[in-house]
Amino acid sequence: MSSTLESVHIRLDKPQINEDELTYDQQHKPRSEFGSREQYLEHELQIMAPKRWRPNLPFKDYRFEIEDTIPALAGTIGKVVMVGAIAATFAEALGLNEGFILENVRYELLIASVFIILFSGFLLPTANLAGTHGPLIPLIPIIVAAGGHPMAFGLLIGAFGLILAISKGGSMLANLTSKGVCGGLLLYLGFVGTASQVKNLFAWAEEIGMSHIAFVVIFCTIILYALLDHFRKRWLAVPLSCLLGGTLAFAMGAPFSFQTELGLPNMNPMYWWGEDTGWMLGLPTLEHFMVVLPFAILAVAMWSPDFLGHQVFQKISYPERTEKVHMNIDDTMTTASIRQTFGSLLGGSNFTSSWGTYIVPAAIAKRPIPAGALLTALFCIIASVWGYPMDLAIWQPVLCVALIVGVFVPLLEAGMEMTREGKTTQSAAIVVFSSVLVNPAFGWSLTMLLDNLGLVGCKERSSELSKMSRWVLPGTMFIVLSGVMALVGLLPGIPAIIPSFR
Repeated sequence: MSSTLESVHIRLDKPQINEDELTYDQQHKPRSEFGSREQYLEHELQIMAPKRWRPNLPFKDYRFEIEDTIPALAGTIGKVVMVGAIAATFAEALGLNEGFILENVRYELLIASVFIILFSGFLLPTANLAGTHGPLIPLIPIIVAAGGHPMAFGLLIGAFGLILAISKGGSMLANLTSKGVCGGLLLYLGFVGTASQVKNLFAWAEEIGMSHIAFVVIFCTIILYALLDHFRKRWLAVPLSCLLGGTLAFAMGAPFSFQTELGLPNMNPMYWWGEDTGWMLGLPTLEHFMVVLPFAILAVAMWSPDFLGHQVFQKISYPERTEKVHMNIDDTMTTASIRQTFGSLLGGSNFTSSWGTYIVPAAIAKRPIPAGALLTALFCIIASVWGYPMDLAIWQPVLCVALIVGVFVPLLEAGMEMTREGKTTQSAAIVVFSSVLVNPAFGWSLTMLLDNLGLVGCKERSSELSKMSRWVLPGTMFIVLSGVMALVGLLPGIPAIIPSFR
């Protein structure tokens, strides 16, 4: 009897520890205690406790793993390419030389690195890196032709983005988007992106008179990707595919040489916004802000479907009990808006969105945002200062396969995963149909309205929504987006309402 009382007394003296109250450092276990590498990585995701607007320190709040180098490498390649595309499009429209493109891309890599370290690596570890708004690239010639100014455009994007983030409008719209709508959006983006990169690689191969190189590179990349998927090593797809594509192309006679030398860009904002230097535009006027206003509204409205797709990919790839490390849409909007504002003031050419070439490979590798973010910042600094990696990153055999296996094929997989259960295929089909008609922002907003009204998709889901969620908010978003597109002439076959955009 006395021994029983003693054991009870011991158990009362040592209450059970609640793991939720333990810190990441206290719950961390070495890799040797797990049966597989995947189990170790999943445990790391489950024990992390990110802190908002407070310091998150390496080795105390998170650790670096070899898997973090993969999204960092993919993100750096994607950044060089996307910013280069925006800078080149502006340069062509404004009549600037190639020297402007190279120097501004190097400048933007350094600007991006500072904000990556400050936010995603330190203060907001669930905010995805502020990347590049690729869908805006086709609009740049229209903006320039209408008399738009890049600084005015960037500052308005930053202002509207902050308003949406503070009001939590981004996460609200994401919550109103069903699996069918989101899955269809991912399918569209994945297919269009994959097709465009295959087309770009064949166009490059035809230019050098070696069309067969494109076929060989893509065929071998497909085989490699299938093998990596079979052996559960898909997180290695980006570096191995880049190595394979570059090596095959060079071995088959494709021309390549390193040309960009060691150096730093001009760090003076007044140089970039001078009337005879940099952009050669001077500072913007009130008229410039009025011209770019509808484009800025459209740019920020397009953030929600973009951010939602990235967040959903994490949800599909991460294990259970990892909600705390999922990308926060409102925090990502906050960091993107702040980064956009300062980047535009400093003279950069980047227009910001969620960094897809980083977050998608990170989700596949089952890694949280902050550690890979710091490595991405380091790689961007190296690429900017060293110069030579930029030449390799934008070489078509490397660039195309990196985007295909690192971003677009995973988006296709995620879209198919989301639309295989329940009444989702109809909504997905409508998203694809309407996105082909206009663009993904139009497709998303229209199908979200139809889905929430119960006209397509799951009728039971629609009946459970409030009046505000069923038609007021989706209807308002569709009307605003369609109205802005009509103003600037983005609705096919319909002339712009504002004469200056015709």
